Amino acid sequence: MTSPQPSALPRLWQSLWYRLWLRYPTAERAGFLEGLRRFAPALPATFSWGLVTGVAMSKSALTVPEAIGMSLLVYAGSAQLAVLPLFAAGMPLWTVWLTALVVNLRFVIFSAALQPHFSHLPLWRRTILGSFNGDLHFVFFMQRYPSTAREPGKEGFFWGMALVNFAMWQVASIAGILLASLFPDAWGLALAGTLALIPIMISTISSRSLLMAVFVSAVLALLFFDLPYRLGLVVAVTGAIAAGMASDALMARATLGRIGRRGERR
Repeated sequence: MTSPQPSALPRLWQSLWYRLWLRYPTAERAGFLEGLRRFAPALPATFSWGLVTGVAMSKSALTVPEAIGMSLLVYAGSAQLAVLPLFAAGMPLWTVWLTALVVNLRFVIFSAALQPHFSHLPLWRRTILGSFNGDLHFVFFMQRYPSTAREPGKEGFFWGMALVNFAMWQVASIAGILLASLFPDAWGLALAGTLALIPIMISTISSRSLLMAVFVSAVLALLFFDLPYRLGLVVAVTGAIAAGMASDALMARATLGRIGRRGERR
């Protein structure tokens, strides 16, 4: 049996990918494409933040291979940035792990919110799905699917956002690692990356409850900025959730009160 000619290899790979694509239900394929379109406006912000993280890793105590490995395996910008000073200071490994764990505690909350949507999936699929969870596409997913009822296309929508986010993050991060010498510290790339994220986050505010959560989290993040191990981030996330839930409860109570008063007038 002869091996495929080099010119035939691209067509072979295209055929394999196409057959794999067709194995998934039509609704999931449509959801995947919808997820790609939904996340597309956030790609410049993802690129900016990934580039900042890559440059920071390259200019830290990590070697280039170590930085690339960290980008591929950790895939958590906030945690990566949080542990870099600990590496530079030669802190014990348990301290590095604890810091990363604390910074990523918000994903426990995110996963708990996603669990009802994907509880019907096998454990291994839920584990892989959770490994690719992220801040922005979690927000976009919850906006798109406020109900936890089973609906065709949900998983495809999530993966459409998650995979394009992962791909853009790795391209930007590795570019930052390899090209870090071209970016002087005086350029203020960290500030630029943060500013790129702000418009995307503002665009996700679609209710009074979300506005209250954003306001509370911003105040708490400033007040507790100097806490060790980035605990201020955990305080801000917890406060935002509490503020959002309280706002929802107050609005529901006000709605019930208006309904009651209308009934009494009738």
